[in-house]
Amino acid sequence: MNTGCCRFCGVSLRHTFVDLGMSPLANTYLTPAQLNQMEPFFPLHVYVCERCFLVQLEEFASPKSIFSDYAYFASYSDTWLHHARLYVEMAIERFSLDIHSQIVEIASNDGYLLQYFVARGIPVLGIEPAANVAETAIEKGIPTRVEFFGEDLARRLVAEGRQADLIVGNNVLAHVPTLNDFVRGLKWLLKPHGAMTLEFPHLLRLMAENQFDTIYHEHFSYFSFTAVDQIFNRHGLTVFDVEALPTHGGSLRIYVRQAEDRSKPVGQRVSDLLDREKAAGFARLEHYLCFAEQVKQTKRYLLDFLLRAKQRGESIVGYGAPAKGNTLLNYCGIRTDFIDYTVDRSPHKQGLFLPGTHLPIYHPDRIRDTKPDYLLIFPWNLQDEIMQQMAYIRQWGGRFVVPIPEVQVHT
Repeated sequence: MNTGCCRFCGVSLRHTFVDLGMSPLANTYLTPAQLNQMEPFFPLHVYVCERCFLVQLEEFASPKSIFSDYAYFASYSDTWLHHARLYVEMAIERFSLDIHSQIVEIASNDGYLLQYFVARGIPVLGIEPAANVAETAIEKGIPTRVEFFGEDLARRLVAEGRQADLIVGNNVLAHVPTLNDFVRGLKWLLKPHGAMTLEFPHLLRLMAENQFDTIYHEHFSYFSFTAVDQIFNRHGLTVFDVEALPTHGGSLRIYVRQAEDRSKPVGQRVSDLLDREKAAGFARLEHYLCFAEQVKQTKRYLLDFLLRAKQRGESIVGYGAPAKGNTLLNYCGIRTDFIDYTVDRSPHKQGLFLPGTHLPIYHPDRIRDTKPDYLLIFPWNLQDEIMQQMAYIRQWGGRFVVPIPEVQVHT
């Protein structure tokens, strides 16, 4: 039984959502010199709170140890850049943003999104704790603070006259162990009539489509709309609109205002989604407790496919070195006995090894040289982009394999 407490409401956590065993930090890639050193593994055991239904991991590694030097650079995904550009166009029009506005993005990464505001002459500030990633944004001319965001930083920014007309937070809410401090900071930073948008993977889609590989230690929380609406309400903020997005296997974009700001009425989509989640069982503990069995079944299906392929003498390599792939490989116990290597477009990962499984990471050109029978796509949320980029494997009869929600082979 766990003795930890819910990071939102403080209730003791007693109910398992899913237990994925022991796993290394998913974005801790290894150099050749580190392969024979001890590698830390931590429990990947997810709980659900019986009061507020927040699904969450305990904090085993601090954000500083995870994010201070980070391997993920957002600009290496064409799909994600397109998503960011469309968002900026929408936000400028919807919120009447101009050269007098102040945009703040939290977890701004390498400037993948703020660069489009800069191109329109709109003042921006990025907040990015990973110094190596922030350096890339600064080189692009994007002002960036290398700090973790919370109430303390928010108060300092307000004192500097940096209160925001628009706050952007894409795929950061799940990465925050001190959730209440983070949301208090958002309230401080937002102007009285400002707006903020946050994007995060939707727990409803994670459960429906068996996306257990999106669970790893740097994702401290997994949000239903039911839970996130409670969290913002508790801190004097109101969710006034919500959109379902296809990104990361199915995400939500929530639109938030100060509770006192009546200029942005709460839209119909908010109540519709709350009703939909209630009907699906997200306000009942029992709904969360059935997820673990379908995860085990997916593991069995994937291992069965790999075993059969290897028994036929076929070769399998991976595409991508995302964190989700590391959860999948370590939970399933898949190493070089099944997969020869993986490739990644990011030069920041090439020449390194995956944590736990020690699969080597190469440049994608290696696939032309070795001509594998199967290409197992780890970032399955980008499968269309990847299958288009790698279409040439069909020349030698190569096929694509997508592991989630269940094993699918594409010719």
